[in-house]
Amino acid sequence: MKKNYLIVLMVLSTFFVISFITNLLAPIFPALIQSYDIGLTLAGFFSFAFFIAYGVMSIPAGLLVQSLGEKKVMLIAFSLALFGSVLFVSMPVFAVAMLALFLIGTSMALLQVAINPLLRASGGSKHFAVFSVAAQLMFGGAATLSPLVYSALIKADAHAQGQNWLLQLVPADMTWLSMYVLFALLCVVMLVVISVVPMKEKAQAQSTQQNSIKQSLQLFKDPTVIKFFFAIVAYVALEQGVANSISVFLQTYHQLDPNTQGAQVVSQFWLSLTLGCLLGIVLLKFFDAKHVLLAFSVGAVISLLTALFAGTELVLWAFPAVGFFLSIMWSVIFSLALNSVAKGHGTVSGILCTGIVGGAFASPIVGAMSELTGSLQLSLLLLLIPLGYILSVGIWAKPLIANHTFKRNSQTATLAESN
Repeated sequence: MKKNYLIVLMVLSTFFVISFITNLLAPIFPALIQSYDIGLTLAGFFSFAFFIAYGVMSIPAGLLVQSLGEKKVMLIAFSLALFGSVLFVSMPVFAVAMLALFLIGTSMALLQVAINPLLRASGGSKHFAVFSVAAQLMFGGAATLSPLVYSALIKADAHAQGQNWLLQLVPADMTWLSMYVLFALLCVVMLVVISVVPMKEKAQAQSTQQNSIKQSLQLFKDPTVIKFFFAIVAYVALEQGVANSISVFLQTYHQLDPNTQGAQVVSQFWLSLTLGCLLGIVLLKFFDAKHVLLAFSVGAVISLLTALFAGTELVLWAFPAVGFFLSIMWSVIFSLALNSVAKGHGTVSGILCTGIVGGAFASPIVGAMSELTGSLQLSLLLLLIPLGYILSVGIWAKPLIANHTFKRNSQTATLAESN
C-alpha cells in the first residue's frame, strides 16, 4: 500500500478519540466510588468491564477486519461506542454501567485492531515506530484534555447551578456522566469523518496475509509473539494502575481534593506523557528503539518510587514524571512486535490488542491488596512487576526490521554509493 497521509491523519484522530474515553475513568474514579457507594475493589470493576472486552474481542476483531475491511469495522466500532455511551447515560445503574462499559471497550478493541496495521501500511513499515509515537502523542493529548474538561464541568456546575445543557442531560448527583454525552458527540463526528475519507476495502491486505482462527492459534504458539503479548499486558496494567490511583492516592495520603487538584495531576500525568512522546520521536531518529525503551523504563522506576514515598511537593512532580517515562513504551513495544515477525501482522495486531486486557486487572488487584493490607501505598508497589518486564523487552527484543535512524540512513546511503 502506498503512503497515504490522509488515512494517517484519520488514524491519529481515531487514537485521540479512543484515548479521550479510555482514560476518562482515571479522573472520575473517586466520583464513581461516591456515586455508587462502593469500595476500591468493586470500583476497580469499572475498569475491568471496559478492558476485559479487549481480551474477549481482539482476535475476533482481527477476523472481522479481514472479512469486512478497516473502514466498515471502524464504522461498526463507533456506532457501538455511541450506543454504549447513550445506554450508560440513560440507565446509569451499576449493572447497566458494566454492560455499557463492556460495549464501549469492545468498540475500542475493534478500533485498535483495525488502525494499528492500517497506520503501518499507510505510513510505511520503516517509519512505523515514529508514526506510532505520533499516535501516542495524540493519545496523550486526549488523555490530558479529558480530566481538564471534567474538572471544568464540575466547576461550571458549582457556578451555573445546573444551567449547563450537558449537565441537564444527566442526574444531578452524577455530573461525571456528562463526559459520556461528550463522547457520544465525538462518535457522531468520527462516523461522519470515516464515511467521507476514501479507503480501500481491505487496506492491510497488501501488508498482511489472510487472518484465520488457525493462524491466530499458530501465532499464539510463537514464543516471540507471546513475549510481546505479555509486554502489552504489562504496559496497560502499569499505565492504568498508575493513572486510576493518582486521585485516590493524593486524597488519602496528601489530603488533596480529587475532583480538582487530583484531576489536575491526572491531566499533568497525561500531558507529561504527551511531551515524552515529542522527545521520543526525536530520540527514535537517533537511537535504537530498544535502547530508548531501556532508558525510559529506568526513569519510570525512579519516578514511581518517588511518587509513592516522597513528600507532597515532590509527589506532585513525580506522578507526571511517571507519565513522561511511560510515553514511548506502548509505541516501541508495538512496533518492535510487528517488526519482529515476517508475516501475519493483522493477526499479531489482534493478539497484541488482546493484551490490553491487562488494564482490566490492575485496578481490582491494587484495590483488593489495598483493602487487604490497609495501605494503597504498598499495594502500588505491585506495579514494579510489569515495569520490570517492560524493561526486559529492551534486552531480549530482536526485530527483523530496525527503526529508521539518521545513522542507519547515512550508512545505507554510503553502502549504495560504494556499490
